[in-house]
Amino acid sequence: MIVEGKLSARVVGVDTISPTLKRFRFAPQGGGQFPTAAPGAHILVTLRGPDRVWKNSYSLVTTPEQRDQYAIIVRRADASRGGSHFLHDVITGGEAVELSAPASLFPIASLARKHILISGGIGLTPFLSYVPVLRSRKATFELHQFCSEGEAGVFRDLLGNEDGRIHVHGSTSRPALDQILADQPLGTHVYTCGPDRLMEGVAQTARRLGFPENAIHQESFGAATGGQPFVVRLTRSRKTIEVGETQTLLEALEAAGVEAPCLCRGGACGVCLVPVVDGEPEHRDHVLSDAERAEGRIIATCVSRAKSASLVLDL
Repeated sequence: MIVEGKLSARVVGVDTISPTLKRFRFAPQGGGQFPTAAPGAHILVTLRGPDRVWKNSYSLVTTPEQRDQYAIIVRRADASRGGSHFLHDVITGGEAVELSAPASLFPIASLARKHILISGGIGLTPFLSYVPVLRSRKATFELHQFCSEGEAGVFRDLLGNEDGRIHVHGSTSRPALDQILADQPLGTHVYTCGPDRLMEGVAQTARRLGFPENAIHQESFGAATGGQPFVVRLTRSRKTIEVGETQTLLEALEAAGVEAPCLCRGGACGVCLVPVVDGEPEHRDHVLSDAERAEGRIIATCVSRAKSASLVLDL
């Protein structure tokens, strides 16, 4: 069932992939089908615990044709604010959950001559929906997954290697990014998802080798980290809200009943940008330009915080 862009669903399966990875499968509440999701799309999953609510964004690992079920793969993260722990420790199947309609911020470039996918760790997840689609289109592609030696077998099992285009690199067998990206045909696009250090390395290497900016695609998946608590004052809502050290600004706004726009919750889409009236933001997003950061007149509420003791927002 779809109500105002929200999907009522239930958990129909939980699969243990490794000690730290689980696959969660959802089906529409009351039957029917979910909306078609483009390869690389993500959904927002709302989890309601006894004393708090989590809203986390996850890449779908199902293909566009799989509308009877959506699936995500979640790593249990020690540094998590609780969402991954709740999924791993509490969700066992049968629970009702609320999903957002799928959003596509990381699409396949349909006119690319070749596709190079480079992922690190759990950053593989958007490419699990890419690969079947690229194969069905008979597209030229290769995938390079970087991971620890201990998880290499897990990711090989997830990916398979039917045609020799899938490469899983453990910590003892990693090629240099230059080896992967050099001498590629004109019109090749590179896509990367994983830790910031990997994505920055891929982007820098691609630029140095002559890839145009519109052929370099990134998906940031990292959750917001905490920091010093601060106070936010809202000019239109006339509210004063305290933001805790482990709480995001967006979470604090939502907990106070403020309707704040959001989509990716990872600082990558720009939907949550809000004007800053006073105070100094601490920018942690992947959207604003250097000039916009220096000006300090806008903030991504899902990941950014305050350097000053308080912020005043036009909200």
